[in-house]
Amino acid sequence: MPTYDYQCDNCAKTFSLTLSMSEHDKGNIACPGCKADKVVKLYSAFYAKTSKKS
Repeated sequence: MPTYDYQCDNCAKTFSLTLSMSEHDKGNIACPGCKADKVVKLYSAFYAKTSKKS
């Protein structure tokens, strides 16, 4: 599952959540600190984890 980074507009806290794509698409994301629902998705680096060794 992908990890998404967010920032709260209310308290300015940044946090990461691991969500399925369907959970992310629903958009019911709340800040874990102040419980506000006004959060902004931050852009972050993409990485893939595989079972093969490089």
